[in-house]
Amino acid sequence: MAEELKEEIVEEEKKGPLQKLKEKILPDEDEQAAIISTFVRLGVLVWSGGILTLNYVAIPGVPQQKIDPTFIASVFTGVLASFGIQTASKKGDGTMKMNGNGNGNGGPAPATAKDIEAIMAKASAGPVQTIRVEQAPLKITTDTKPEKPYKL
Repeated sequence: MAEELKEEIVEEEKKGPLQKLKEKILPDEDEQAAIISTFVRLGVLVWSGGILTLNYVAIPGVPQQKIDPTFIASVFTGVLASFGIQTASKKGDGTMKMNGNGNGNGGPAPATAKDIEAIMAKASAGPVQTIRVEQAPLKITTDTKPEKPYKL
């Protein structure tokens, strides 16, 4: 029995002070992962916000690099959305307002799973494929002269 107590004490001594502090503050691994995830998202938010800011601000003595901010802006808004923050769109009167559906682009609200199921239920029997396109315009055409006719 004394040997078991010595082994437990030796195991606790092997842990570093940072490990002991981490276990006392956050004993659950899920909480540790959530905090790490939050810090990573904050890092990406600061990085993308900084790059976007530097794209529009001229620093004296440093030549300004013109880049396409589309990708970085999408990363920025994606990280903001992960924190539950939605962007607004500018209206004609110069104010920023959220639209009724909350997506900020004035379009219809995104289709929900129930909407898609209702569309599929109304469709005729047979092989059907539903494709949801997020961008427009899109033109889908068929080949007028196929080399081989389609057979089942």
